[in-house]
Amino acid sequence: QVQLIESGGGLVQAGGSLRLSCAASGRSYSMNRMGWFRQAPGKEREFVAAIIRSNSRTYYQDSVKGRFTMSRDNARNTVYLQMNSLRFEDTAVYYCGASASTVGAYEFWGQGTQVTVSA
Repeated sequence: QVQLIESGGGLVQAGGSLRLSCAASGRSYSMNRMGWFRQAPGKEREFVAAIIRSNSRTYYQDSVKGRFTMSRDNARNTVYLQMNSLRFEDTAVYYCGASASTVGAYEFWGQGTQVTVSA
């Protein structure tokens, strides 16, 4: 019922910036929580950021606070992750997730977009 498509990944030098997009279709208006996760090779998938539609609150993993900003454009059913001051350790596949609930497991996932930061 909900499809998520990430875009905006690529190769960037350390210190550079990228903006990831997650476009939602289907019953996207029912999704109160949208989030970004990432998974580096050989590592567990980890939480990066989330935004709540009903109250506009955002949440960030400590390692990205002050560098990453999550935002939304409800008219376009799209959420964004602006990534500044990128570091080599930010290299990962970034996934967009969505759920109607603000707690518990995410219900829907995109296919991911690769972010590679060169040293």
